[in-house]
Amino acid sequence: MSSSWTAKQNKLFERALATYDKETPDRWQNVAQAVGGGKSAEEVKRHYEELLKDLQHIESAGGRQGSYCSSSGGSSSNSNSWGSANEDQRRRYLNCSECDLGR
Repeated sequence: MSSSWTAKQNKLFERALATYDKETPDRWQNVAQAVGGGKSAEEVKRHYEELLKDLQHIESAGGRQGSYCSSSGGSSSNSNSWGSANEDQRRRYLNCSECDLGR
């Protein structure tokens, strides 16, 4: 099981999330296959969940005011996975249909 994510894998992850939305059967398997690098369906699902947690943290810490879902979508990441990506970059990784922060 691989735990680190390269910039290329994160870009592939972003594209796969845009392609395979939450209604897609076998979503995480499809995303894992698109990311490659030996990532499992469970790893990509955990990576996604970490992004949502980080977004919640950014918003609760006084990040950008307003809606979670702007025209550019919403996203986040942890520094271990996404490196030095800034808040705006992280927000683009998930689109609005994927933000389920009202749970």
